[in-house]
Amino acid sequence: MTDDDAHRHELVADCRLRAATDLFTHTWDPVVLAALRTGPRRRRELRAAIGGISDKVLTDSLHRLLATGLIERHAHAEAPPRVDYALTGLGKSLVEGPMAALGRWAVEYGDELLEAQESGTASGTCASGPSTAEGTAEGTRTPLPDWCPQERP
Repeated sequence: MTDDDAHRHELVADCRLRAATDLFTHTWDPVVLAALRTGPRRRRELRAAIGGISDKVLTDSLHRLLATGLIERHAHAEAPPRVDYALTGLGKSLVEGPMAALGRWAVEYGDELLEAQESGTASGTCASGPSTAEGTAEGTRTPLPDWCPQERP
């Protein structure tokens, strides 16, 4: 076994690699993280900023992200009660690091990727991708970062 083969085996078996890639297995989790990148938000603000996400799916996503330590929940002792969600340091590092890099890659290769998916779908070899959410009132959505254009060119 060469050093290269040993290294590949380590990556396949590495629990850290699986843990990191598992963060992207739920469609809405990265979207919620991106919506929190501008700062803390209340649940209602998150739903409005994201658009197209059901209350149940948002609840599930928030629970997963809390459990993984990527976001934190702040309950404020006031009347009426107020709860905010915010990125933790770990969550910020994910949003500003790998998610930003993936976003830049998507900007550079997105058209090519969509064309490949469309041709795969036409030939019956690929399941359809996620649909885009028609959203909320103008001005209520989270502004997208530079690496995430709002429309395809």
